[in-house]
Parts: sequence; structure tokens; C-alpha cells
Amino acid sequence: MADETPRPGRPVRGSTTGRPIMALFDLLGRRWVLRVIWELDQAPGPLTFRELRTACGDVSSSVLTRRLAELTEARLVEHEEGYRLTRAGRALVERLAPLTQWAAQWHNDIG
Repeated sequence: MADETPRPGRPVRGSTTGRPIMALFDLLGRRWVLRVIWELDQAPGPLTFRELRTACGDVSSSVLTRRLAELTEARLVEHEEGYRLTRAGRALVERLAPLTQWAAQWHNDIG
């Protein structure tokens, strides 16, 4: 199970029921996943593997390859003339925006 892409309906870390939210949290909690999503969201267009790896800093090519495969299988990223977020990936980023704002306020509150 550890090497499979988290999917609703299948057991994932923290949930044997495969609840959709737990599958999402398992996927988003994997190293580099949020950074890949962030970089693709911030890019003016699709990014090549090399461009994305450079944007992510020190991610290894093997980890980036695995994360892109997982995100592609989850239908959050697609590869056509470079990597980019799908409609579902962009919708996820929009829904994460309130959490980003909450985290900034939390940072200010706990200093």
C-alpha cells in the first residue's frame, strides 16, 4: 500500500475505510507533492521536467518522477507539452487558498 497512489475507496495512511478526504490528505502529505502543485500553479505555462525540478530546488529526479506519476494518476497533473495542473488540480489550489490564509494568520498569532 505504501507505494500506491492514494485513491478514495482504498485503504490509505490513517484510514482503512478509504474515505476521500483521507486519501487526499495522504497524497498531499507526501514529500514534495505540495511543492510540485505550488510550482505548477505559479508557472505561466506548462513546465518541462527539468524546469519543474529546478523550480522545486533540491528534489531528486527519482522522487519528482514518482510524485508526478502519483499526481497524474490522481488526475491533478497532466503532461502535454510539459507538466501542468488539470482542471481538478486548479480547483484543489483554489480550495487550499483559505488554508493558506489561515496558516498565515496562525503564524502571526503564534509568532
